[in-house]
Amino acid sequence: MKQAHGKTKKFGMVIDLDKCTGCGTCMVACMAENNVPFRKDETDKRLSITWMQVYKLTNGKSYPDAEICYLPRPCQHCEGHHSGHSPCVSVCPATATDYDSETGIVSQIYTRCFGCRYCMAACPYHARYFNWWDPVWPGDMEKYLSPNVSPRMRGVVEKCSFCFHRYQLAMEKAILEGRHELEEQEYQTSCTQACPAGAITFGDLNNPEHKVHQLAQPDPHHHGRPKNPKVFRLLERLHTNPKIYYFSSKEWVRRAGDNYVKDESKSDHHE
Repeated sequence: MKQAHGKTKKFGMVIDLDKCTGCGTCMVACMAENNVPFRKDETDKRLSITWMQVYKLTNGKSYPDAEICYLPRPCQHCEGHHSGHSPCVSVCPATATDYDSETGIVSQIYTRCFGCRYCMAACPYHARYFNWWDPVWPGDMEKYLSPNVSPRMRGVVEKCSFCFHRYQLAMEKAILEGRHELEEQEYQTSCTQACPAGAITFGDLNNPEHKVHQLAQPDPHHHGRPKNPKVFRLLERLHTNPKIYYFSSKEWVRRAGDNYVKDESKSDHHE
């Protein structure tokens, strides 16, 4: 499955919540792939770093009508209302986070970050994490770190990168072979490959031949909103235009994901 040379890519995901079992394999794979640090005592979740977080949703009903859904939440890689104006990129004074117009990936440049945490305040998805300590790897675990991802130092913000180092490695291999485009399976995130339920699909949302495009059915005329009524994005009404799409056959799950923020512009001020 190839794409015309020079066409802008927009990498994203479709996560099938009907398939997700909440096992957490995606979280473990993400930490191992990206050298995400951890503490000896992880009971204080305010200090934990989890690029991929799995949340538990319920319909709020008692047995036997109770239903549970698990929702994996990586960085949403927002495009914003105008291309490249995601909430975090717009507020970063150090340009430590940037929007890659060639891939649609929101990057994080750790050596530029000085820890002001404006991006954390701007992100409505709580997908960014501050390093409160220098990473300490017990025993011989340093030998198992990925050489393709730099460990982060204390005092910087980090987040999901869509395993961007895998994209770079795949592009290098393709260029050596005289190609300028990647096959769909040449660039996949670690969480996508690790999911035992096959709930995560990753690819180029701009490429109609990619499965992720076929599942999401993004509408280019309405800021990427899905045409499929069973597909939704988190907090759609904030106009962040994220690249993570969720599928669910249950209406209560879709409503919980969108949360139906009141449109203040249409409120009745006549009292």
